[in-house]
Amino acid sequence: MIGDVRQWFAPETGERVGEPPDYRYSLANERTFLAWIRTALALIAGGLACAQFLPPLPIAHLREGIAIALLVLGGLVALRAVDHWARTERAMRLKQDLPASRFPAILALVVALGAVLLVVAVVIQAAT
Repeated sequence: MIGDVRQWFAPETGERVGEPPDYRYSLANERTFLAWIRTALALIAGGLACAQFLPPLPIAHLREGIAIALLVLGGLVALRAVDHWARTERAMRLKQDLPASRFPAILALVVALGAVLLVVAVVIQAAT
């Protein structure tokens, strides 16, 4: 675990493991990482927007809960992105299968659940 985190900040240490992969695959891995970072930034921006611009909702502290959930989710996505990038790079160097990830499915379910909760809040607000 500590070695994995060290590789986040010093990827050149991973260059001593295995063989260098085709640079096109490393660049594709980096583009995937950057796509995840854009997703994390969007979630964080959404959380800040909720905290600043969303009017008070009929359920006490719902606005703050939504904002905090989006901010935390954005942070988790960013951490997961760098971890997946490092593990994928290492697997390519060692000519192993790429690491499987359930995170995209979990993220999709969390976002869908958040959307359902927002629909409920909007319906409650419209009814009052």
